[in-house]
Amino acid sequence: MQIEISKIPVTEAYQWMVSLVAPRPIAWVTTLSASGVINLAPFSFFNVFGANPPVVVFSPTLKRDSTKKDTLINIERHGEFVIHASTERDIDAINASSASLPPELSEVEYVGKRTLPSVLVKVPRLADAPFALECKLRQIVPVGNGPISSNLIIGDVVMMHIDPVILGKDGKVDPSRLRSVARLGGEHWCRSTDLFQMERPQ
Repeated sequence: MQIEISKIPVTEAYQWMVSLVAPRPIAWVTTLSASGVINLAPFSFFNVFGANPPVVVFSPTLKRDSTKKDTLINIERHGEFVIHASTERDIDAINASSASLPPELSEVEYVGKRTLPSVLVKVPRLADAPFALECKLRQIVPVGNGPISSNLIIGDVVMMHIDPVILGKDGKVDPSRLRSVARLGGEHWCRSTDLFQMERPQ
């Protein structure tokens, strides 16, 4: 089977891409609107992008009507955001927070979460998140035009909040305690509970 991208609809290309490149970690992101509403939304176009400095990237695509999502609007305005763990415990709330609510309504309240003040950014963080990464915007790179086109957000991590409950005896993150979830294609998700280890070659 071969598919030439230029000959299929954008939505079909999107479905193929998210089905083939999987699993994808989920950035659960809080931002702040101009009127002070805390927005919370999940994004599975997400990853860590470096350690010197610590950088994360994620992409809030444009909506199918080509308008911007609240997360993108808020980051363009304030230049700050917080990324939280997406774990099995919160899977229902993560999914629910992807609902298209009016900008004046907070997804934090909608999914029944509490927030705490952040330390180095004005955007609040989720109170019970296993980890939260306070980020300051480095750059937004628009990629493409029209429906579902990308906006690559590059952010510097300036503060980490880590719940000791996810750490093992060695003081490092224990994946079996963090229990991350990720997105696959369509309506499929996966858990990170089927673990194995391999040593890197010298």
